[in-house]
Amino acid sequence: MSYLRFEKALMTNLEESLPRELLRTNRSGAYSCSTIVDCNTRKYHGLLVVPVPELDDENHVLLSSLDPTVIQHGAEFNLGLHKYQGNNYSPKGHKYIREFDCDKVPTTLYRVGGVLLKKEVVFQHYEDRILIRYTLVDAHSETTLRFRPFLAFRSVRQFTHENSVASREYQEVENGISTCMYAGYPDLYMQFSKENKFVFQPDWYRGIEYPKEQERGYASNEDLYVPGYFEMDIKKGESIVFSASTTACKTGGLKALFTKEVEERSPRDNFFHCLVNAAHQFHNRTSKDERYILAGYPWFKCRARDTFIALPGLTLSIGEEDYFELVMKTAARGLNEFMEGKPLTAKIYEIEQPDVMLWAVWAIQQYAKHVGEEKCNRMYGKLLYDIVTYISSNKHPNLRLMDNGLLYSEGKEKAVTWMNSTANGRPVVPRTGYIVEFNALWYNALKFCAAFAGKFGDDASAATLEKRAELCGSSFTETFVNEYGYLFDYVEPKDMPDWSVRPNMIFAVALDYSPLTSAQQKSVLDVCTRELLTPKGLRSLSPKSGGYNPMYTGPQTQRDYAYHQGTAWPWLGGFYMEACLKIYKRTRLSFLERQMIGYEDEMVQHCLGTIPELFDGNPPFHGRGAISFAMNVAEALRTLELLEKFKY
Repeated sequence: MSYLRFEKALMTNLEESLPRELLRTNRSGAYSCSTIVDCNTRKYHGLLVVPVPELDDENHVLLSSLDPTVIQHGAEFNLGLHKYQGNNYSPKGHKYIREFDCDKVPTTLYRVGGVLLKKEVVFQHYEDRILIRYTLVDAHSETTLRFRPFLAFRSVRQFTHENSVASREYQEVENGISTCMYAGYPDLYMQFSKENKFVFQPDWYRGIEYPKEQERGYASNEDLYVPGYFEMDIKKGESIVFSASTTACKTGGLKALFTKEVEERSPRDNFFHCLVNAAHQFHNRTSKDERYILAGYPWFKCRARDTFIALPGLTLSIGEEDYFELVMKTAARGLNEFMEGKPLTAKIYEIEQPDVMLWAVWAIQQYAKHVGEEKCNRMYGKLLYDIVTYISSNKHPNLRLMDNGLLYSEGKEKAVTWMNSTANGRPVVPRTGYIVEFNALWYNALKFCAAFAGKFGDDASAATLEKRAELCGSSFTETFVNEYGYLFDYVEPKDMPDWSVRPNMIFAVALDYSPLTSAQQKSVLDVCTRELLTPKGLRSLSPKSGGYNPMYTGPQTQRDYAYHQGTAWPWLGGFYMEACLKIYKRTRLSFLERQMIGYEDEMVQHCLGTIPELFDGNPPFHGRGAISFAMNVAEALRTLELLEKFKY
């Protein structure tokens, strides 16, 4: 039985098939993404979407889609699918789909009369090249295939419309053509493994519509340019490979290249393998051989906080310490440049956010657990020392160590925590002053670095750090613990504390070192269980708190107000489950395994085999935001690893 397989009944029902998306990446920033019936429903969808660093920092859709047509006895059956204005879908290629399976590579089986056509797709690793293999499994008479490429040549954030500037020129290359619609873009090479005829028949397909953009309150229609079509005969049992890329290829080697790429793919035949596969999709290797973690698809870049939170789960939990070290090498360079006040050479965004360094310490702490303290000290001992010294000396532009041992950050005017949505230029949740997770992370960092210094013979530093931790711990309980058994989310000394019940207090329980007593930890965890827990992680705000707004729908501003006001976040669920295991040990195992089912259900919803950015905080807990989110996948993997340890 396949894990990610859908039958005809689901595939031909657009209500069921259009919400399900599919993502493939090349681990160097380019991707291919659409729905499982190949109908693009977002402006970010496309068959070949690549970064064009010469133009800007964005990804660009070069090839939007490729419509195959089966021709028999002069009758044409177009297998493409596009949505046009007025809810018109045309041509309705989905009605020919027999089944879809993506355990190994996305495979669609089409049946047209006596013709059985199989389509398989791979994205070549580290190259901007999408490969599609068409195999004629069965046919009773002569069959011809025709392919129409739909070109966009635009940023993922824009739309293209019919215009007179677009170049119609093309060059014939080996078994195909190359073309470039606008200056500054790379050439697009479309080639086949077999000789074919290209018929130049330029036309614009007008009024293609993207319903996902409509839902999100954005403009949603565009025109796509079709330069003509490719045509070739195909025999029963024969395979033809199509390649679209920014570089030409030797077409004689396309079949072998396709087979090689398929062999490298690991199967997605269970929950764990899906997550491992998703984890690899966030890898980003640049032309300079630097390694990054992308925060999510299709629109997030590499962000500092996301990198450090996601790194342990995406690498260490699946035995890939080497990738942890490669990313950390780039990230550590970025941190050092920031601390020295130099311009950043690492392409990591938001490294100036006040909690980034605290999360970096946490990530290194997880590394120490996996490889041992000796190696960790050799690799990152100096970095740990530098970070703690930098924060303690009050050098950070927005992180002050106060006399009471707590960290203070100014967040009224500018969002400074992971709850970073803004509306009208101001934070929706103005978390400012003493922020609960900053200080929980700081206490944990001090204790960890003190133990580390003591172990490796620096007793003076160990004593200083211990003393700091002690002061921070007692101030923490004084400042954050309230009489209702949970923690304030943030405390501005001059204002009233924030009484909202939010999930950020979970870190004070989940981290290895906690300033709270075991009774306090238990109380915080119980409040989180009662008010914040959903099958998709922790809510960002309790339904009992004022301003609860759990549905992440509608136009941008409406969504911004809901973003951290009750929506559920799976990565927070990872820390919640860690806290449960820490306090209740094995007694909560079966409860947590049930909790994981909520994430496993996602493998066949939304974007197959991965977890989206967030969920509505009320049933049916619909997935929203980015279709694949690094922190969520990471924490699901880390939780599976933690559960595994407790079983034996």
